[in-house]
Amino acid sequence: MSDSTPNDVTREQAEEAVRILLRWAGEDPAREGLLDTPRRVVKAYRDWFSGYGEDPADYLKRTFKEVEGYDEMVVLRDIEFESHCEHHMAPIIGRAHVGYLPTNRVVGISKLARVVEGYARRFQVQEKLTAQIAQCIQETLQPAGVAVVVDASHECMTTRGVHKRGVSMVTSQMLGTFREDARTRAEFLQFIGLHGSLRR
Repeated sequence: MSDSTPNDVTREQAEEAVRILLRWAGEDPAREGLLDTPRRVVKAYRDWFSGYGEDPADYLKRTFKEVEGYDEMVVLRDIEFESHCEHHMAPIIGRAHVGYLPTNRVVGISKLARVVEGYARRFQVQEKLTAQIAQCIQETLQPAGVAVVVDASHECMTTRGVHKRGVSMVTSQMLGTFREDARTRAEFLQFIGLHGSLRR
């Protein structure tokens, strides 16, 4: 990966920004324990925010038609992800559950996980993340419907502000048949261990 990003911020400038934040926090970036911190932080950012360098829809372009007419629900549960809150740059740690009703083609299940990762590895709010995953699958695969539920904890709430630990946020996006048919929606929620008629 290049040492510069599309907005022409260089690695050196990014590392200097980390030094400035360290000084602002009251630290001395020149002390031994912090000498390599700017380099490490910039390297970590390349990993945490690698989603900006990819189009998650690309993962869904290779599909399979030889499924013997299978047209029932496909569900991938408990896709673990890490993201970062765009308001405080604090981690969001959670799991996504993704389901869709294929029409005439299916996609490899690992590709669904990659779609989640592609959007999670950006600065996010959970509501937007949930909608992006669902809309990407719907627009690319054109299934009869898509369902996405995201359950995550936000460290901007647990490590600062109200300091409430053990709290998670649940968001959902239902498209097509999952939105229109309560029985289909309920079946998906039962598959992922939630009950009722959650709809968002």
